[in-house]
Amino acid sequence: MADKVTFALAKGRLAEKSVDVLEKCGIDCRRILEPTRKLVMSDASGNFEFIFVKPSDVPIYVEHGVADIGVVGKDTLLEEGRDVYELIDLGFAKCRLCLAGHKETDLSRRKNTLRVATKYVNVAREYFDARGQNAEIIPLHGSIELGPIVGLSDIILDIVESGKTLQENNLSVLEEIVNCSARLIVNKVSLKTKADVIKPLVVKIDGVIKAAE
Repeated sequence: MADKVTFALAKGRLAEKSVDVLEKCGIDCRRILEPTRKLVMSDASGNFEFIFVKPSDVPIYVEHGVADIGVVGKDTLLEEGRDVYELIDLGFAKCRLCLAGHKETDLSRRKNTLRVATKYVNVAREYFDARGQNAEIIPLHGSIELGPIVGLSDIILDIVESGKTLQENNLSVLEEIVNCSARLIVNKVSLKTKADVIKPLVVKIDGVIKAAE
């Protein structure tokens, strides 16, 4: 159908929570969570399509119109800076973007460059530029906590949920930057060309989220 709507989802908890919401909106898409290697699937009606991508790629697919709608963490949106509409705070997958390290670390040092390990390179640059502070941003993509432990960095900038991993590695949250959660994003052109499908769906999703608060 011409007005088929495509969702970009990241497999895992975000997809599971998203499907819960969509099911409550009347979309029969439970089967897309069944074990499979398929990257593109449809709901039972064939009116909605789902593509499964890396979390950091969700805003890219939506910006380029390959997907009309996406569900992505606010942390990823801040890092990617894509040209999409952010319409709803879905309220799940809550976390905090924080600076963390050994609790005695002095974040206010002005003369020496602060070494920051992170996968949120753009967020880190913007944050320290705004503070007028020199920072060497060290890109890492796994086990970010290792940075200050082995001396690669002074601190890390990363998402924190329970904080248990930090505690187990003798690290602490030094400063909170922003609270994050899953967001519903929409392609700007799709919101116009498929308004008869997308806008009522957005209203339904918003109602489901508010009813759960």
